[in-house]
Amino acid sequence: MRTTKILVVLVALALVSGASAAPAKTFDRFKALAGDWVAAEDTDYAKKGDLIARYHLTGGGSAVVEDLFPGSPHEMTTVYHMDGDDVVLTHYCMTGNQPRMRAKAPEGDTVTFAFDGGTNIDAKKTKHMHDASFQFVSENEIRTQWNGLADGKPSMTVKTHLVRKTS
Repeated sequence: MRTTKILVVLVALALVSGASAAPAKTFDRFKALAGDWVAAEDTDYAKKGDLIARYHLTGGGSAVVEDLFPGSPHEMTTVYHMDGDDVVLTHYCMTGNQPRMRAKAPEGDTVTFAFDGGTNIDAKKTKHMHDASFQFVSENEIRTQWNGLADGKPSMTVKTHLVRKTS
């Protein structure tokens, strides 16, 4: 009887530890992005080979900073970090607002973030980025999609297909 109780406790602990490891593993994927990323193809926003994103770790590895379109008039910053068991982001947009998003459970190689408030935003009126998704194609290739809202309706979608800059 005692052995059965111990076994039940050990299985429960393993399940709990496995569940909390998933967000940490997701965050590790963002940490692994450190470096420069360029456009893999021409888009409305960039030409193939243009520097699109630069990632670096800060805060002793507790946060990932993404600089989008660095050095351009459209430069923006997004910071990714853990909030308890969740991966969250704050996007510092060129429009002057700062939407926060919280990751949903990853589906395969895709991590989707949903709007979770922000500053300088009235979600029903203000133009803002409302959700985002990241597809980790490989350690050297990602695809992103950012969806914006204005007046509570879809207003824009920005897709990127990025590869790690070599040399």
